[in-house]
Amino acid sequence: MWPRPPALPKPVFSDQRWLDAVFLHWRIPAAAAARFMPSGVEPDVFDGSSWVGLIGFRMEQAGLGTGPGIPYLGSFNEVNVRLYSREPDGTRGVVFLSLDATRLPVVLATRAAGIPYVWSQIRQWQPFPGGEGRQRASRAAGTAGSADPSAAGYSVRRFGAAGARSHFGVVPNLQSAAADPLSIFLTARYGMHGRFYGRSIYVPNTHHEWPLFNATVHRLSDGLVKAAGIGVEGPPESALYSPGVRTRFGRTRVLETTD
Repeated sequence: MWPRPPALPKPVFSDQRWLDAVFLHWRIPAAAAARFMPSGVEPDVFDGSSWVGLIGFRMEQAGLGTGPGIPYLGSFNEVNVRLYSREPDGTRGVVFLSLDATRLPVVLATRAAGIPYVWSQIRQWQPFPGGEGRQRASRAAGTAGSADPSAAGYSVRRFGAAGARSHFGVVPNLQSAAADPLSIFLTARYGMHGRFYGRSIYVPNTHHEWPLFNATVHRLSDGLVKAAGIGVEGPPESALYSPGVRTRFGRTRVLETTD
């Protein structure tokens, strides 16, 4: 069962849409995730394992507060590598190891706030027919369709001669909704844990249930997970697609730690 999102602490500092999301996940030992956790946070575990995710989506109409989306800067492609975290009181979140984005001003501003954004070129494949982002998102990104019109995915190239690359996508099965416990565990996350000037923080968000569908990996050649310091082998154990959700972010909370 999808957990009820907690009340969002006011004020709302951003309203945005995440469209045409592709989720790929691998099992990893909890010890491999623990070294990336902020103080006061531990790896969240499902079925005896921690998990690392490679997630791509199209950000649309991100704005400040509850206002309209910021022109140009509020819409871009993003790909992130993330882990799953838990506080002693049970509050769950994600820990980002990297976030690739196509808007340099966004990258610079978020890095100044301690969020590990990286400036990259990201091409979105033709979204799956029926997704909310579909043709509109593809046109806005100026992308061409993939070789398989039923595939949805992202190609990433970090700027710089030695920049990591990633090319991944899935073929969703829109007749197969994903409502199993693992899929919910990986996507029902209402906040991020991180560090800000040496202190552990939690940034909450809220959104409706992801409309999730099982998917088959269509293509995968990834260097982002390895570049983040996590080793994985073989195909992902979980592959999901979602047409997207609207989300809002609320007031940041500083964690009380013993450090």
